[in-house]
Amino acid sequence: MKFDDVLRHVGEFGSYQKRIYFLLCLPAITHGARMMVSAFLQYVQKHRCALPGYDNDTYAIQSEYHNDLINSTIPYSFQDGDVIYDQCHVFTNASGTMTMVRCNRWVYDKSLFLQTAVSEYNMVCEDALLTSHSQMLFMAGFLVGVFILGAFADRYGRKLAIYVSMVINLVSGLAMAFAPNFYVYVVLRFLLGASTSGYFTAAYVLGLEIVGPSKRIWAGMVIKYFFAIGLLLIDGLGFVIRDWHHMELVVTCIVAVFLPYWWIIPESPRWLITQGRIPEAEAIIRKAAEVNKVTLPDKLCAESEETSDEKAGNITSFLQLFTSSVMLFRTLIIFFNWLVTSMAYYGLSLNTQDLGSDNFFLTFFLASLMDFPGVTLCLFLLDRVGRKVMMCGSMLIGGVACLLTIFSILYLGESYQWITITLAMIGKMGTAMCFAVVYVFSSELFPTVVRNVAVGASSSWARVGGMIAPYVADAGKLVGGDFGRALPLLVFGAASVVAGLLALLLPETLNRDLPETIEDGIAFGRTAPNPTPAVVMTAYHQDNQSEEGARKDKTDEKYPGDADKHHQHVA
Repeated sequence: MKFDDVLRHVGEFGSYQKRIYFLLCLPAITHGARMMVSAFLQYVQKHRCALPGYDNDTYAIQSEYHNDLINSTIPYSFQDGDVIYDQCHVFTNASGTMTMVRCNRWVYDKSLFLQTAVSEYNMVCEDALLTSHSQMLFMAGFLVGVFILGAFADRYGRKLAIYVSMVINLVSGLAMAFAPNFYVYVVLRFLLGASTSGYFTAAYVLGLEIVGPSKRIWAGMVIKYFFAIGLLLIDGLGFVIRDWHHMELVVTCIVAVFLPYWWIIPESPRWLITQGRIPEAEAIIRKAAEVNKVTLPDKLCAESEETSDEKAGNITSFLQLFTSSVMLFRTLIIFFNWLVTSMAYYGLSLNTQDLGSDNFFLTFFLASLMDFPGVTLCLFLLDRVGRKVMMCGSMLIGGVACLLTIFSILYLGESYQWITITLAMIGKMGTAMCFAVVYVFSSELFPTVVRNVAVGASSSWARVGGMIAPYVADAGKLVGGDFGRALPLLVFGAASVVAGLLALLLPETLNRDLPETIEDGIAFGRTAPNPTPAVVMTAYHQDNQSEEGARKDKTDEKYPGDADKHHQHVA
């Protein structure tokens, strides 16, 4: 029996799979927290230059004398009746002449956070881009982890990959909380990005490999709820813990809760079969059958038939995606949609500070909540309206909402900034929906011979989008003013609209036989769709009913007046 047939016999989502799947979803909470913790660790506090020669200077006004000294030393301007101090310059008295120069010491507002990585390593003014570099390196680590730890999981197993990644994550996180300088800090962030992608991806794959084919789309989406719970968790921790060192320690130590998984979570039986370890796979399957109360035959699993030559052929077939104009066009559209989805999702999440809200924690909480309706809508609509419509619709919803923020930011007063926040939240929901759709759509669109490697290559472009996102956000800070606040949202919105419209050029995959070969992929969507089994059965029953009706009419003609008796006799 093939493994999918075994799963159908054992139960595609029986009690055993439900328990294991739930346990595998829990690390997604810490994964979500890790992916967004930089919004708190690297929160840019209000700041100004430290007063020269004033050793106990603070951002908060200490006295009237302190206030006068600040006003005479720090350049300032008025905005909406409030005093805005220059963050990067200070007046000095050189040879009796007041000169404005750049400073190299700062004091920070501690009303929201006592200390962040930005204030500790002074990632402000000329070094303001260091925050973007740090986030970029984190996403670069994520990208590297997908390939290296993904290959590790394929070679040594999902279970070992989860455990090794968690150990690396724990060591790196604990060390980062005590990083002596920025360079050590970003190296450890790189390792955190790689390790969090390692354990989440391995857990995600293991979760999909133990459920039956008809439940995989559902399983692939439900885990996103746990990711969103991680966002809410990090918001609550940030509200309680106002020092970045302590927050990093708490977020890291939560991962230690999953270390006992080594004795709880089984290895993927599907992976064991591909490695020829049939007895181990059968032992796990029989345990699942026992829990699911199912009786199994003596002979279960056949050895994997895929050879190394066939695997090499898969790579060669993947390169063929770029030799056909049809497949190249579709592949580039999918790559672009992955990039834009990730860029907009992480850009909107990490740009919460710049939306103009007075309550950072509430705004981040609302942005995190948007993932729940986004994923729920996909669960209910994906198999009803189709992948293409959902992809285009989610992108357009998010994109148009982001574009509309330019009007609320530029033309409405501060009292109407709730409109900006509402539009940004709708934009976040749209990107969350697209994240749920794009994986399903791309996995169905690519031919079977290249599906795994093609989806992996597609998702790597999501990491590129995540690397671009902080620079788009910082571009708004460089421009400054209200237009600077609107600029990142305009970029995210315009890119989303373009990606959504391009998705309309892709063929629909709902209720279609998926392409097996490259030739099938080229013809996919350009020929009449093959009827699905449900359609075939419906047509079969209709034909049978038509034939039966025709026979009845002939009988009525042959036996007028006694037709009912004849029908009963035949029946």
